[in-house]
Amino acid sequence: MFRIGIGNDTHRLVPGRPLKLGGVHIACERGGEGHSDADALLHAISDAILGALCEGDLGMHFPDTDPQWKDADSFQLLSRVVWLAHERNIHIVNVDATIMLEAPHLRPYILSMRERIAEALAVDIGCVSVKAKTGEGLDAIGQGLAVSAQAVVLIES
Repeated sequence: MFRIGIGNDTHRLVPGRPLKLGGVHIACERGGEGHSDADALLHAISDAILGALCEGDLGMHFPDTDPQWKDADSFQLLSRVVWLAHERNIHIVNVDATIMLEAPHLRPYILSMRERIAEALAVDIGCVSVKAKTGEGLDAIGQGLAVSAQAVVLIES
């Protein structure tokens, strides 16, 4: 049986925080504001997996009211979500994700993101697609005030 999940996440960009996307540190003057490390890409992928499992969202599993998750590494969160899938004998087939960020350009980081995500999902790198888009100067993303990510995941049991 195959199922599809869709996830998305957005974080305000603020000075004094590192920018992490796909578990990779991005050279940038501002980073994502959030309770955890604010990795919008890993949050979107995690939400997509949880959606395909019909298990709610990240906020349900890792609430921002719980100090345990303060500044948590989003790879920890993704690993727990993948564990939940594997406990049900469900495997991730592939993920297709898009990051929306005005600057900096992410092309130099995409391969590292794909490698880290593939490792976390226990899939071949050829099953992980990560793309980057700008906001073309429009809305909060285009004005450099936010980062956002969307992901679609296919799972099978």
